[in-house]
Amino acid sequence: MNITYFFTQVAIFAFGGIITVAAAYFLLKNDIQNYFRFKTLEANKDSRSSLFPLRLQAYERLIIFTERINPANLLVRLHQQGIGVKELQAIILNDIKSEYQHNITQQLYVDSISWNVVRKLKDDTIAMVNNVVQGLPETATGIDISKKVLQHMSGIEENPYDLTIDHLKKDIHKLF
Repeated sequence: MNITYFFTQVAIFAFGGIITVAAAYFLLKNDIQNYFRFKTLEANKDSRSSLFPLRLQAYERLIIFTERINPANLLVRLHQQGIGVKELQAIILNDIKSEYQHNITQQLYVDSISWNVVRKLKDDTIAMVNNVVQGLPETATGIDISKKVLQHMSGIEENPYDLTIDHLKKDIHKLF
């Protein structure tokens, strides 16, 4: 009788404990889920807020890159008195490529479409310089390449460098 009484009491306490734990779980379930959801959101917010300055800096650097490879700025910066067309071409291409390599890691922080726009602008600039040089005689000077590139740029209806900067600015505004 003692053993039966003991097992009955254990069963009653176990059943009561299970009922208590189940009731507590159902009462606190939403609070527990909200707590973990809040912690996840907080962690995401912290990671986003720490990336924000890096993303903003990346867009700034790509705008600077775009301005630096703009032929209007590039030719003025790199032109040297009495330089030949092939030498100026080599200097221009080297400058564009080194600027690009300097900013290549910015693709981690910008939208892939924006990065592709910047990369295409770089490739188009190199192609434009090479095409202009091919159309010049061997006796041409650096001034001739500058004139031809600027004439080509003035014939374009919408400046691709301005369009690229506008695109980057729109992406920056999406961050806010």
